[in-house]
Amino acid sequence: MITHRRRCAHEHIKISSSADSSRDYDTRMLLRFPQRVKNQGTSDFLPSRPRYAWEWHSCHQHYHSMDEFSHYDLLEADSERRVAEGHKASFCLEDTSCDYGHYRRFACTAHTQGLSPGCYDTYNADIDCQWIDITDVKPGNYILKISVNPSYQVPESDYNNNVVRCDLRYTGQYAYPSGCRLSAY
Repeated sequence: MITHRRRCAHEHIKISSSADSSRDYDTRMLLRFPQRVKNQGTSDFLPSRPRYAWEWHSCHQHYHSMDEFSHYDLLEADSERRVAEGHKASFCLEDTSCDYGHYRRFACTAHTQGLSPGCYDTYNADIDCQWIDITDVKPGNYILKISVNPSYQVPESDYNNNVVRCDLRYTGQYAYPSGCRLSAY
């Protein structure tokens, strides 16, 4: 967990509502986590919009090819009521790495975006907007739910492997994830 300047986050409406009324505009408490997405299908996973429709974000200095590549929810463990959320527009959908026998075909340097079958797109925890603002969240037990292609903007042969759920204990200063698993919802 770290604090973060809200300039880019506010541009994408990813910070909690208390940031608008807070006098402390510069820092927030963020739950940061990495994300690794694998194309387990037989076809390329391509952006939902054609290249001419990608949006330039001056704050991040790159194009976004999808409005919402992933959605993040922090849910109360008992009731599963959402207490915080975030989302990741595609930064640069690319083949970061591939399984043996599969080869990288998509890279940001080629000005194309996509994810080849058998390949992974990795977002490290330090990438901007790879987090949930938990400034207003009380210590307790939660579920971190990460959904890829949550609005089904990109056709897939199977959507049942697009959600990961992790148990999360939050102390107010530290978060301890455990028991991460694929989920159908």
